[in-house]
Parts: sequence; C-alpha cells; structure tokens
Amino acid sequence: MRVTAAVLNAYDTPFVLEELELDEPGPGEVLVKVVASGICHTDGLAQHADLPFPVPGVLGHEGAGIVEAVGEGVTLVAPGDAVVLGWPWCGDCDNCRTGQPRYCDQLGPLLVGGGRGDGSTSLSRGGDPVHSHFFGQSSFSTYSIASESSLVKVPAGLDIDKLGPLACGISTGAGAVFNALRPGLGSSIAVYGTGAVGLAAVMAARSTGATRIIGVDLHDARLDIARELGATDVVNARTADPVEAIKDLCGGPADFAIDCTGSVTVVRQVIDSVGMLGTACLIGGAPAGATFEADHLTTLWGKRIVGTLGGESTSKRLISSLLDLHAEGRFPYDRLIVEFPFEQINEALAASYSGDVLKPVLRMPR
Repeated sequence: MRVTAAVLNAYDTPFVLEELELDEPGPGEVLVKVVASGICHTDGLAQHADLPFPVPGVLGHEGAGIVEAVGEGVTLVAPGDAVVLGWPWCGDCDNCRTGQPRYCDQLGPLLVGGGRGDGSTSLSRGGDPVHSHFFGQSSFSTYSIASESSLVKVPAGLDIDKLGPLACGISTGAGAVFNALRPGLGSSIAVYGTGAVGLAAVMAARSTGATRIIGVDLHDARLDIARELGATDVVNARTADPVEAIKDLCGGPADFAIDCTGSVTVVRQVIDSVGMLGTACLIGGAPAGATFEADHLTTLWGKRIVGTLGGESTSKRLISSLLDLHAEGRFPYDRLIVEFPFEQINEALAASYSGDVLKPVLRMPR
C-alpha cells in the first residue's frame, strides 16, 4: 500500500515527506494507522548519526494509532483497536523470559538494525528498499508495520493523539523511578535535565515515598514547570554548582540522582551528587561511543552507578500503569505535549532542540 513517510535520506539533513510502498502485515505482524507520533531525543541522535541507523530510512518510535489489519496468527489485537506501539523484543532470551524485555539479547538489531529481525524492510521506494522498523515501528509515517508482541492495547475513548510519548520518553523517565530506583520513604532524589524525560521522573517521584525531589536544569522556565509537577526544590546549574546545592538541600549527598541529559559532563555531576549507598542512574542518550569517568574511591564506598533502558518492565505493564495514574490525576504528562502537523516535522524537531517545546507530537493527516 502507499503511505506518506518522513524519510531521512542522508545524515545531518532534514526529513522529507515522500510517498513509499509499505508491505502487508506478515505472520505475527500488525498494520497500524498511525494517528500521532511523539518526537524523542533518540530520533535526533539517529538523524545525526550519533545512533547507528542506516539511511535512507524512516525514524519515529513513539507511535499510537488504530489497528488497520492483522497478519496470520495475530490474536491479541483486532482491526479497530487503539494501540500504543511499544518496544520490540524477541520473547525467547533469558531476559525476555524473566520479565525484562528492555534488555532483550536482540535489542540492538531490533531497535536500529534497519528492518525486521530477519533483515528485511517493510518500506520501499520505486522497488528499492527503505530502512524500516526503527525501534520496531518507524512511526514517522501514516501507517506502520509492527510485531503483535510490541503493541499495547489501550481502552477506547482515550485521546490517541496524546498516547505516543508513553512508548518511550515518558515511560523512560517514570519507569527509571518506579522500576529501577524505587525511592523509599523519606529519601531524596535529584533529576538532572527537566525536559520531558526528566519531568516524567519528577512526576513519578512524587508518587513514591521520596520527600526531597530536586530538579536541575539550565532554564528557569523548565524549573518552574518542575515545581508545578512535584519538585520540592530546583537548582539552576547555570548560576549554581548543582552538586554543592544538592548537598546543601539534602544535608549531605542525595540518595538518588538521575541523568536525563546524555551529557558526559552532567553524568559526572550526577555521580558526585550521591554518596555512600547512593544510586546514580543514567538514562539520557549520549552519542554512541561516549565515555564518562567517576572517582574510584568514593564509588568504592557502596555507591551504585546503573544504566536503565526504556523504564524497564514491559511496555504493557508500564504504559497501562501510567495511564491509570494519569486518569487519577497523579501523572499529568499531557501538559508537556505540543502538537504539530506531520508536515512540520523539521520545525517540531527544531522547537525541541531549542527548548521551546518539551514534547513535540506529530499529528498525522486524518
């Protein structure tokens, strides 16, 4: 079938809307009419070759839409169902079988291999293949082919335009708090970078026993939003040493600190913000090959440095739980969203990079 997709024809170039051919869904696959797709920092990394994804290709990995058709053997969803397109996973490795598909043995190829697990692409142009299945979906398109196992069916009646960011960015920040850190009663947590991912972490921390939640950023406007969404304190790292400020606020090092920036300089600050038995959590996306350093002696004294992907757990459990929290008024992630028509994808990316918009979401043609 013919679809309209935003194609990245070469690294460091704008996306171009083009007409492409999309396969019919094969066994275990689902054709989804994409209603909206969030734009994530990771899309920008791939656009600029800081995350390996072959070109020409179609990015996008925060898609939500309506099931249009299903392939042979699909039983969990049916045409007409509203779905969020979650992360792919093999289902067979030890990590998948023990409930941690974010750490699937095949995750690298499934996320950025440029096609299905067997290497084939679902998209083509004039008979020539166009790389697909970015994070298993390539949702910068009016239609997407995804595996049944990656889809999260959502209740009817929800605003599908607002659901896509739950597939990655929002879940990544919130899941790091809920699943990886699990702050206990009276604990302190510092969140470096109060963009969409960091603000999701702040909102999640508010629903835990943490009593000191500190937002750290360079922009006062973002710090103001962090206060509104649950931060007890904020630090502008442009005007204050964030490590020392956190120690002053906490009466010593924080119990937890999260990097949501992907900056190796900030990573060091995050690590230095926690003390003995504290945990520094790395979730921001740095360019491939980036390295960071930590002080050996203070790390040796029980400090933990952990990395997390996608908020851990499973897409179904995490996304469904966040939707429940949102319905209860405890996780207003939709306040971060600004919608753009699909044809303004490059403007939406620019607005995200400038900091003018926290979470751009592309609305597909109706």
